[in-house]
Amino acid sequence: MQFERDGALASQHLQSLVDSGVICLETPAQADQIQPASIDLRLGSRAYRVRSSFLPGKDRTVADCLDDLAMHSVDLVDGAVLEKSCVYIVPLQESLNLPTNLVAAGNPKSSTGRIDVFTRLITDYGVEFEQVPAGYSGPLYAEIAPLTFSVLVRKGSRLSQLRVRSGVSSIDNESHFELQQSERLVDVNLTANQVKNGVPVSVDLVGDQQSGLVGFRAKRHSGVVDVDLPAAHPYIDFWEPLYARSKQLILDPGEFYILVSKEAVHVPFDFAAEMVPYDTLVGEFRVHYAGFFDPGFGAAAAGGKGARAVLEVRSFDVPFLLEHGQNVGRLVYERMLETPDRIYGQGVPSNYQAQGLKLSKHFIMG
Repeated sequence: MQFERDGALASQHLQSLVDSGVICLETPAQADQIQPASIDLRLGSRAYRVRSSFLPGKDRTVADCLDDLAMHSVDLVDGAVLEKSCVYIVPLQESLNLPTNLVAAGNPKSSTGRIDVFTRLITDYGVEFEQVPAGYSGPLYAEIAPLTFSVLVRKGSRLSQLRVRSGVSSIDNESHFELQQSERLVDVNLTANQVKNGVPVSVDLVGDQQSGLVGFRAKRHSGVVDVDLPAAHPYIDFWEPLYARSKQLILDPGEFYILVSKEAVHVPFDFAAEMVPYDTLVGEFRVHYAGFFDPGFGAAAAGGKGARAVLEVRSFDVPFLLEHGQNVGRLVYERMLETPDRIYGQGVPSNYQAQGLKLSKHFIMG
């Protein structure tokens, strides 16, 4: 399958890959499985509890590694709990027969990152997580490590997604700045010097004008989250509201936080974006492990005027002081091959369009 230009494949292209067998499905696709710039990946019928995370390396398959590292297996057909602080490998229902002109990348879905489930894509002979090289033909696996909450999953649960690219879809600093000037990617004025390897995103620690709510900290000894049930869990059983009246927040090592960007974010219809860490030099913390933003996120024409980026934050090693307006991440934009025939928030079901500070879809607020 050849394309005349470079870019990330849109929903109509992904459907063509499914129809042609480039993306192989163990069971028929679900109606909403193909998103504007990605396809959701579904868990298979069995999970393998392993002693540690691993990469197969260029000489081994994932199955070879499981022979050495698997402790026991868990049947997912009728549902099973994946315990926090444990690592699992799950064969996915999707596999790939990529041509030499296509590559792919994985990423957790938004709802997965917001419940602190660390998941990464692995391939046979893989030397990098989340990356599928051109010409790869074989199965896909998810490494799943619930870090804060134990989670109930089942065959067909969708924790991660796959974006497919033709050629070089990324854009340079100058193009990012031009796009910021013309499309207002974030609702602040930026100089060309500030747009470096993407558009900077900062944290909001002023919060709600009436309550002063700025975020949530996960409770470490909570119940099980069913990943397939929206609005099923009272938030107060799992989260502690946070108020930062001094416009500051000290992150405790090992704790998990949900915060929100100061800026409203916009992804034009002909582009996709990914949130990446700003720079390890600004502090030892990780922001946003569910990084894909679809075309139409935050777009007024798709009902998303003023959508902000929810930040999944974890501090490492030492307590770290965050201050209002501090840069915590970068939005890196890439070109789409074509405008998707499904736009985020416009004909595609969306839990997070026009969002502010918001927990994952699993929780009942109030």
